[in-house]
Amino acid sequence: MSVVAVVRRPVDRAVWLARLFYGAFVLGLAYLVVVPLFKLQSQAFADGGAGYRAQYGRPGIGEVLATTVRLALGSVVIAMVLGTVLAYATSRLPARFSFLRMVPLLPIVMPAVASVTGWAFLLSPGPGYLNAALRALPWWRHLESGPVDIYTTNWIIILTGFGLTSFVYLFVSAGMANIGAEHLEAAATSGSSTIGVFFRVVLPLLRPSLIYGGGVALLLGLGQFTGPLLLGANNGVKVLTTEMYLRVSESPADFGAAAAAGSPLVILGLLVVLGQRALLGDQSRFVTHGGKASRPVSTRSAWAVATVVIYGLVALVLPLLGLVAVSLTPYWSKSISLDLLTLDNYQTLFATSDILDAVGTSLITSSVAVLFCVPIGFVAANLLVRGRRHAVLRLLADLITALPLGIPAVIFGVGFLLAYTEPPFILYGTRAVIILVYIVLMVPFATRLQMTALLSLGETYHEASATSGASPLTTTLRVTLPLLRPAVLSAMALMFILLTHEFAASLLVRAPTTQVMGTRLFDLWSNGSYPLVAAMALLMTAVTGVGVALAMLVGGRNVLDNL
Repeated sequence: MSVVAVVRRPVDRAVWLARLFYGAFVLGLAYLVVVPLFKLQSQAFADGGAGYRAQYGRPGIGEVLATTVRLALGSVVIAMVLGTVLAYATSRLPARFSFLRMVPLLPIVMPAVASVTGWAFLLSPGPGYLNAALRALPWWRHLESGPVDIYTTNWIIILTGFGLTSFVYLFVSAGMANIGAEHLEAAATSGSSTIGVFFRVVLPLLRPSLIYGGGVALLLGLGQFTGPLLLGANNGVKVLTTEMYLRVSESPADFGAAAAAGSPLVILGLLVVLGQRALLGDQSRFVTHGGKASRPVSTRSAWAVATVVIYGLVALVLPLLGLVAVSLTPYWSKSISLDLLTLDNYQTLFATSDILDAVGTSLITSSVAVLFCVPIGFVAANLLVRGRRHAVLRLLADLITALPLGIPAVIFGVGFLLAYTEPPFILYGTRAVIILVYIVLMVPFATRLQMTALLSLGETYHEASATSGASPLTTTLRVTLPLLRPAVLSAMALMFILLTHEFAASLLVRAPTTQVMGTRLFDLWSNGSYPLVAAMALLMTAVTGVGVALAMLVGGRNVLDNL
């Protein structure tokens, strides 16, 4: 008995030390992620639910709810159709055009504020460049404005759908790669056309990817903020996220009403996640691998090249051209005169101290947040992959790290604004509060990317190190981390990309003296400084482009798939 006790004591001690460490980690993570949400909802229920009465007793709240749902559903339909067609098209690209597979992903790395403002410069009813070109055609020569009004709900839905297409493409293209070649060959041998193969074979086998991708797109659609905020104000188009911003921006700020406005988004997010699981059921029904390689060998099609190129032109090139045109002119008008082209806007941009401060703040807060996210994500990933002895802590960590994925960033922005403008931590007006909210938003990405890498390593290296007598810390420092280095560097680059053009949460926690690029662009937009808006949007895109180049240098050409 004494020998058994001696053997068990070190093992039990190690387990309890690990449990204490993971317990403290989960507690700290819960404070960072859950406490702002809890304080926000407490405000909504304070004084007998005064926040809910204030928000849902307002005139027009029914229209706000209807617009939110309409925006989400409409944009999801557009994104699902375009994302699925693009995934099918990229699977049929000729070998010499295989580089086009990354085109559907590129709009992800273009800041949303840059894309939205670029489209505004093209399709604004009066001075929009494309509208001016359309009015030159016989059908619309009688019009003084239009024919397109980008400030309407329908066009906000269309632009949002374009923005969500890349996310759907990510999931569907991954599902396409898992479809066995024998299925497509059998359909082609039986005489099915390309369209027939798509509807009778591909779509049924893509059901898991379509459901998951559609669920993610729906969550993003419900939480859309940039498009409705920048474009909706002209015609009074409001959604729940913009209602939250308005309630916080008014004087005095009504945090209770803001929290109440965000509550349906949290509930709908949970319902979408549960609905995904119920619809997918047993996913083994969709396993399609046979004895052949999964890559399709069907005839490549020229239409696939045309489809991908047209999407790239519309979703990426056109808004960039709109930004370039406005940034090179002293004022925004419906015509472009070569005599007026100038670089003065860029000179003004780099000569304005507060704009340079915003660029510096974006770079610093994004970099610092990434440096904190990597170890947080590593510990969380270790707990989820190897924490079988800590079932409760593992479950809590899984739930907490997933929360920022299902809850819109604007809700966290309001929560952090409330939590850190009162004791014990008064951080409003500092870079620290921006860093904290960035960490929360990136925790799911840091955890998921490193967890995937840990799972791919398996347990062989870990067990071999333990057998040789190495402690868990030694194994981590000398074995696990060196093997994870490519994945960690790739994750850092990708998180930096996402944070440099973060807008929704930043707008809520910023202060007049502490701004990032996206919030400074919004101020320029609100003041009507459109040429500077265009120059600032291109600067943001350039910064993000450098991040993409770094990510591809570190993680390879396919690094964007990790998004």
